[in-house]
Amino acid sequence: MFNNQIKSRLHLLCLSLVAFIMLGIIWYVSIILGLVMTLLLSVAIYLAIKQEKKNENEIKQHIASLSHHVEDVGEEVLLDMPIGMIIFNDDYDVEWMNPHMHQYFETDMIGKSLEDISDKLIPAINENQDDVTFKYEDHGFQAIIRKEERLLYVIDRTDQLKIETLYNNEHTVLAIIYLDNYDELTRNMDDTLKSQLNSKVTSVLNEWSRQFGLYLKRTSQEQFLAVGTNAILAELEESKFAILDEVREIDTMQNVPLTISIGIGYGHPSLPELGVMAHSSLNLALGRGGDQVAIKDETGKARFYGGKTNPIEKSTMVRARVISHALTGLVKASDYVFIMGHQVPDMDAIGSAIGILHIARANGRKGYIVIDPEDVHTGVYRLLDAIKEDEDLWSYFVTPKDAHEKITQNSLIVVVDTHRPSMVADESLLSKTDYKVVIDHHRRAEDFIDNPTLVYMEPYASSTSELVTELFEYQPKDKKLSILEASALLAGIVVDTKSFTLRTGSRTFAAASYLRSKGADTVLVQKFLKEDFESYIHRSRLIETAEIYRETIAIAKAVPGQTFGSVLIAQTADTLLTMSDISASFVISEREDGKIGVSARSLGKINVQVIMEKLGGGGHLTNAATQIEHTTVDEVEKQLKIIIDEYIEGRNES
Repeated sequence: MFNNQIKSRLHLLCLSLVAFIMLGIIWYVSIILGLVMTLLLSVAIYLAIKQEKKNENEIKQHIASLSHHVEDVGEEVLLDMPIGMIIFNDDYDVEWMNPHMHQYFETDMIGKSLEDISDKLIPAINENQDDVTFKYEDHGFQAIIRKEERLLYVIDRTDQLKIETLYNNEHTVLAIIYLDNYDELTRNMDDTLKSQLNSKVTSVLNEWSRQFGLYLKRTSQEQFLAVGTNAILAELEESKFAILDEVREIDTMQNVPLTISIGIGYGHPSLPELGVMAHSSLNLALGRGGDQVAIKDETGKARFYGGKTNPIEKSTMVRARVISHALTGLVKASDYVFIMGHQVPDMDAIGSAIGILHIARANGRKGYIVIDPEDVHTGVYRLLDAIKEDEDLWSYFVTPKDAHEKITQNSLIVVVDTHRPSMVADESLLSKTDYKVVIDHHRRAEDFIDNPTLVYMEPYASSTSELVTELFEYQPKDKKLSILEASALLAGIVVDTKSFTLRTGSRTFAAASYLRSKGADTVLVQKFLKEDFESYIHRSRLIETAEIYRETIAIAKAVPGQTFGSVLIAQTADTLLTMSDISASFVISEREDGKIGVSARSLGKINVQVIMEKLGGGGHLTNAATQIEHTTVDEVEKQLKIIIDEYIEGRNES
């Protein structure tokens, strides 16, 4: 309309100009004719101006009518559009919301805080987010944030979230179920008893699969494959995988219960990738001692259920023989062998390292034990002093700096008594070669040395020294163990078993017997294990701080500002465990490096490994620890009690 008006005025102007030119010519030719034409032109101009004013009035009326209509429509849209609007004030209280939002609330929200709608809204506004999703009762919403206008556009995403939930719930989950000690149990069974056991196991697992809607298929005597969905996995986790307890209660007609391990892969990858994740989860569960469930998604983050029993000792030595032969091949193919234990090495770390050094030398290769002199505590000083007196043996001990100068790309690194890269004597040394061996008796943690060539992890073993001792039987016999070497290995076993009172099996005593036959001196071992009078006093003071928590758990806490070494903390936990009616003990103290150390011990009823993993540590079912940075003793104590409560209450529910 406005464009037409402009064109009309331009057209009128052009015509007027032409008319005036023509009128001038007519006046020149004839005055009378010019007078008549002037009169006619004046009348035409008057009529044109009158029509123009009429058009302007019509346009103004149209604009007024349109504005009124727009205001009516705008008000109607504001009040009735199917998108929620919330206006809030500087205190994040609701000042106004359009009628569309009222249908979602049973009470009037005007004057109430945004936090009453969702605790996600205020943080999202403060963090300058563009939008945030939240739930209110049975509805899901997306809030588009206009912080400057203090305005929220709220869109109902309930149907979309239901579709997404349904989509996620139907994703495939693969599980591999493994009978941990099936071979051990059935080794001496006749066919009838074996058939009965198989029937019981299959019946229990089939009933479990029917209950939760899983597809179950037995793929071998020891292994089953289960296929389900994310929704089924959520139900299984809610039940805390009670199937572990059901299988453990099966009567095997022997003194040893049957246990299972389950590895689960879930998420959005392809089916082959899910299978790889399920196998990886199973290996993780078995590496942690079995009788548990490990669940992994594509991020690699794992969570665990079960792990209530000690690992079952294997009676067969087949794996030890295979590992020993494989280790021999790796040693012979390498230029040098470098052996590392964990930081702040104990008797087991040094003893097992000496054992691996003996294997390297027996196979004609030069080996070195990497140890940081600044990282040695008083508990192993006597052993190291004895080693220093043996010039030949001491010549194979090197500092991390010396190791970096000697190592080659073709060297072999053997890590003993730990499998976590962050805990080895020198983590940077691991990147110097592609050939790495891990020998450990701890339950496997998520953090593991990358791409090891050979792994020998047996959580049932009392110590790494026991595992290394078993390898000697399949090594060359030309080089004999010295008395000092044999005594160091025996000291490692004695310390980790608390003088053969914890985590001991027939193979533990067999290894000790072997070392004794090779000249291990028990008197020398006792000399290594002697305690300083000052350490005894410090331990007694720590014990004085102990309180009994939940009737059977002892928790000792050092005075803030007072530091103790990790060995003294561990010794205190061991001592507390010997007290009457104590089933588990925890000792918390500041360390010299500024971290807060926690040492945990148990008689087996409480899995201290699971508790310590919640604090970033790990270990065994009965022996675990952690070190925490940037916190205080009191804060760690509070966290520990919360975790203990969750563990015990969760266990009781399961």
